[in-house]
Amino acid sequence: MSVVLLDKVIRITEDGRIEDAETLAALLQADPGRSVDLAGAGALHTAVVQVLLAFRPHVQGCADDDFVNTWLLPVLAQAAGNPLTRRERS
Repeated sequence: MSVVLLDKVIRITEDGRIEDAETLAALLQADPGRSVDLAGAGALHTAVVQVLLAFRPHVQGCADDDFVNTWLLPVLAQAAGNPLTRRERS
C-alpha cells in the first residue's frame, strides 16, 4: 500500500494505485485537516487524482511524475490559497 498516515500527514510513497483511492478518501474524510505529502510519489491513478481534487487537501512535496507536478499540484495549490510556481516545484 502506498498511502500511509504519519501523525496528521498522509504520505503517498510510490505510485498511487486504484486501491489506494479508497484509503486516501477515508483518511481525508476522517480528518479534513490532514495534509498530503507527495514527495516520493510516482504516477497517480485517476481515482487517486479524483480523491485529491474532491477533498482539495493541503499538499506538500513534489511527486516523481511530471503530470502530477505540472497539472495537479498547481490546481491543488490554488485551491488551498497557496500559489505554487513552476520554480518551487522543480
